[in-house]
Amino acid sequence: MTAPRPLRALAVAVLLTAAPSVFATETAPIDPATRAAIEATCFDYVDGQLEGDPARVARALHPDLAKRRVLGETADEKLGLRRMSKEELVELTRQGALKTPKERWDRSCAALDVAGNVAVARAETPWFVDFFHLGKFGERWVIVNALWYAKPKPVKP
Repeated sequence: MTAPRPLRALAVAVLLTAAPSVFATETAPIDPATRAAIEATCFDYVDGQLEGDPARVARALHPDLAKRRVLGETADEKLGLRRMSKEELVELTRQGALKTPKERWDRSCAALDVAGNVAVARAETPWFVDFFHLGKFGERWVIVNALWYAKPKPVKP
């Protein structure tokens, strides 16, 4: 047996009103030293690529890095992903794929959230946006997962 329509509507209204407080969670402020360490790892990743320094990029990455880009539907996959390993990213850096003169650097890194020994950060350059999952191993933060967005190339007049 179902409840009469007015009671169902009232129950839905109560649930929708209460939902934000039930599901909302506040994150604690990130300790400044932790923020600095996470952002230093992020800058090793970004600046290492911009400098063409494969060792700097490598030290920011977990050996089992999973780096992915959403492609959407492809001939092979309904939910297509571009997959990249640590070795591939380090090799692209060695080749200078994103090497850029320092005066043209326009980049940012921000620690977004931390829970114990895991964190989320965001990196941005004129070419890409990356969202990172980082893990803390001993005293060192490293990027374990990266999901990235390739910005559209500017149209040349």
